[in-house]
Amino acid sequence: MAVRGDRGDVVARAQGGVEWTAAFAGLDPAEFPMLWALTPYGDAVFNQRQAPLLLSELDRLPAAYGGDWVGQARELCQVVERGTHLYLWFLGD
Repeated sequence: MAVRGDRGDVVARAQGGVEWTAAFAGLDPAEFPMLWALTPYGDAVFNQRQAPLLLSELDRLPAAYGGDWVGQARELCQVVERGTHLYLWFLGD
């Protein structure tokens, strides 16, 4: 996970990444549309308007999906919200 500007410059970076489990396949896309967009192999990008929605989903995320990545994602969402022309990238393999 990283926050990048319009030109691709990295503004902030997480220490780790999402801890993928089989449980992610069970996320309801109607209840977690932002998190449902994440895949272990592809990239997902969230802009300043999407960051609050992602934060809301992280707050409701069941414990089975948790880990250090959740707190790091929250911090990076806040960086995106406070800045301009910033994007939160979840980078797949």
